Amino acid sequence: MANDLTVVYPGTFDPITLGHEDVVRRAAQLFAHVIVAVAAGHHKKTMFSVAERIDMAREAVKDYPNVQVESFDGLMRDFVVKCGARAMLRGLRAVTDFDYEFQLAGMNRSLMPDVETVFLTPGDKYQFISSTFVREIATLGGEVDKFVSPGVNQRLLKKVRHLTGVNP
Repeated sequence: MANDLTVVYPGTFDPITLGHEDVVRRAAQLFAHVIVAVAAGHHKKTMFSVAERIDMAREAVKDYPNVQVESFDGLMRDFVVKCGARAMLRGLRAVTDFDYEFQLAGMNRSLMPDVETVFLTPGDKYQFISSTFVREIATLGGEVDKFVSPGVNQRLLKKVRHLTGVNP
């Protein structure tokens, strides 16, 4: 590794998908330290609590010693500065993500001029996966085991049973 840079990978991770895991795996090869920052998600109604999302993310990244999972509340800028990170990681699945992410990167550059935004795309087989799709498919009784790790799948099935009373 040519540097000792810390990168923050923020998201709601509701739930963490194989696409997220792919981005983390590749970031772990590029950066000395990767922080998966699980957002409290005040702007979104989440299926899983922050504690549940942290547990799932920690399980998903346990094989990467240079990756840690933390939660944050409030401005991403404050969290990034507190962590001493010099870069923020964002995943891009498709062209439709780019417009939003480009605007977000510009806003973040204004708030954190010393922090760079780095974009990574997940591998081809993960480019269409989104947490929103995974939650919707699971809630409607569909199988999502090819989109999430086995541990996340089990938690998702249990959560759907709890929320709907239906055994998917």
